[in-house]
Amino acid sequence: MDGFFLTGREADAAFTWDKLEGAEVVMFKGGQPNAMFKYACHKAGIDFNKIMAICPGGPAEIDQVFRHGKGQYVQQQGPFPQQLQADGIGHIVAQVGRQIGPCGFSSLAATRDWLETDMAKAFMRAYKKTRAYMNEAPATEIARAEKSYFPDIDENVLADCIATYQQLGCWTPHVEITRAAYEKTLDIFEYVGLLKQRYRYEQVCGAPPATD
Repeated sequence: MDGFFLTGREADAAFTWDKLEGAEVVMFKGGQPNAMFKYACHKAGIDFNKIMAICPGGPAEIDQVFRHGKGQYVQQQGPFPQQLQADGIGHIVAQVGRQIGPCGFSSLAATRDWLETDMAKAFMRAYKKTRAYMNEAPATEIARAEKSYFPDIDENVLADCIATYQQLGCWTPHVEITRAAYEKTLDIFEYVGLLKQRYRYEQVCGAPPATD
């Protein structure tokens, strides 16, 4: 699931995506975040071109621009929006992932030959255990373990973000890329014009190594 959020200046329990039309939104200019956001707007039935986009750069620049008063809404990945909310600067109004549905995130790349090796099996055993841990462990425990990677984020805020991702289904227990999630990913990048050909599932996706 896409892990980006929309945060507004004011709390809005009745938020609908059409409120973005004509509004200033601080957002990513390109790449995956922009593609996913455009598709989410499409799924919501609104015209992305009617949004007054403010694109200052990367995550840190986007956060600072919104903090300094620009934009009515901001598109961010966690835990930036949770920290904005904790600081009383904004209120999360929507989750992009819920608008789109499951995609082929996050994917791992490898050669097909490597997938037949003992190293691949060992890696997959550890990867499966980690995926299970991320879904089942208390968010506070994960936040405590990850805190050093987020020095500017409050630990309680980080835990809130992780709990939200657990509930959203960002880290599925299964490790394979399903056909439905793969096709949805193609739909997104085809819609925004970044994909010129729909590659067959078998051309891109392989079954993960069998583990004990």
